[in-house]
Amino acid sequence: MFAYGEKVLLIDAKKRRYLFALKPNGEFHTHAGFLAHALIIDAQEGSTVQSTKGAYYIVLRPTLEDFVIQMPRGAQVIYPKDLAPICMMADISPGMKVFESGVGSGALSMTMLRYGAIITGYELREDFANRAQTNVREFLGESVLSRYNVTIRDAYLG
Repeated sequence: MFAYGEKVLLIDAKKRRYLFALKPNGEFHTHAGFLAHALIIDAQEGSTVQSTKGAYYIVLRPTLEDFVIQMPRGAQVIYPKDLAPICMMADISPGMKVFESGVGSGALSMTMLRYGAIITGYELREDFANRAQTNVREFLGESVLSRYNVTIRDAYLG
């Protein structure tokens, strides 16, 4: 079962992926008809739902990879194929304190937060900092923000 405000991923017969947040009275529209968000709320993860024109969609919770690929961006993102090796080589682990210079759209931040890191990030541009914080909040939730501190500042100046 899903809840309003939660992100959901629909996959159609052609493997196209649609990521969006569920809203009360909301509807998902495509050329293949529409689905009321209320129908998705009642669906089990992994089940199928049918649009008004008969198209079927698999209903899933998005993975971090799904979100990173489709999230709103300010800056260029580091893609999932590079995120895991970066975290592995840096040996990111729960409770580790990490300094991130340039948080961009937040893809690396979200991955390290998922690993359990505590991040202090410096970002020159306020719009990038805001985008990263919004993306982190939207996918990982409010609770992780206690481990994510972003400051508008030049890392070279300390």
